[in-house]
Amino acid sequence: MQKPPGRDKDRLLAFARYSEIGFIIPVSVLLGLFLGKLADYWLHTKWLYLVGLLFGAVVGFWQVIRMALGAFNNNEDE
Repeated sequence: MQKPPGRDKDRLLAFARYSEIGFIIPVSVLLGLFLGKLADYWLHTKWLYLVGLLFGAVVGFWQVIRMALGAFNNNEDE
């Protein structure tokens, strides 16, 4: 029994899309931490890294929620 030709491509695309979720939050948190540390260095403060860390976490979770809602809406259309 043969599989439809587009099915493997669809599975690979879905795997790539959903594996991205595992990278969004850590990368956004690290980027926020880095930018906060950079702002601390430039402004001679010692607390802006926490703001960057929290901002990165919020942005990361927000992006994951947007992706999840987008995937949910795409599945409803089918």
